[in-house]
Amino acid sequence: MLVAAGSVSTAAEVKSGIEVGSRVGAYTVNDCTGPNAGKSLCYRCQYGGRPVVNIFAREMDGNVQELIAKIDEKVGQNRDKKMAAFVVHLTDDADKSSSELKKIADSKKIKNTPLTNFEGQAGPSSYKISKDADITVLMWVNSKVKVNHAFKKGDLSKDKIDTLVNETSKILK
Repeated sequence: MLVAAGSVSTAAEVKSGIEVGSRVGAYTVNDCTGPNAGKSLCYRCQYGGRPVVNIFAREMDGNVQELIAKIDEKVGQNRDKKMAAFVVHLTDDADKSSSELKKIADSKKIKNTPLTNFEGQAGPSSYKISKDADITVLMWVNSKVKVNHAFKKGDLSKDKIDTLVNETSKILK
C-alpha cells in the first residue's frame, strides 16, 4: 500500500519540467475552452498563489483525457480551497488543436479546467519540457512546484492517473 501511494515513478519516467522546489514562471497560452476561450493569456499569472495542476501533453489520447477528467473533478471538489488546473496541448497546429480540445471538453464534460494550446512542441522555454516527455504534470502552490512527473508516450496508465490525482493532496494542505 505504501509503495502504491508513494510515487508514480518508474524506470520509464523521463525528467521533464521545472524541478520540485523551484518557482514557476509566466507564459502565455491560447485558451480554447475556458472562461477566456479565444484569448491568449497567462493562467499561471491569473491563478496567483492558488494550488494549481498544470498538465502539458503532446497528444490527447484516452489516458490523457481520463487524467484531465479526474483532475477536473478534483478541482470541482476543492473550490473551497481555490484549487485550479489547466491543460496545455503542445502543438504545431493551433487551429486543429483548438477544435480537438473543444470536442474533448464536450465529450468528457470538462467544466473546471481550461484546455489551452501552446504553439510549438517544445513548450515554454523556462519550463524545460523534455522532447522525450509526451505528458508532463506539474503541481504547485504559491508558485512553488510540489509535484513533477513526466511520462513517455504510452506510459500513462490508469494506476498512475489515480496516483497523480491523489498527489493533489500535496498542494491542498
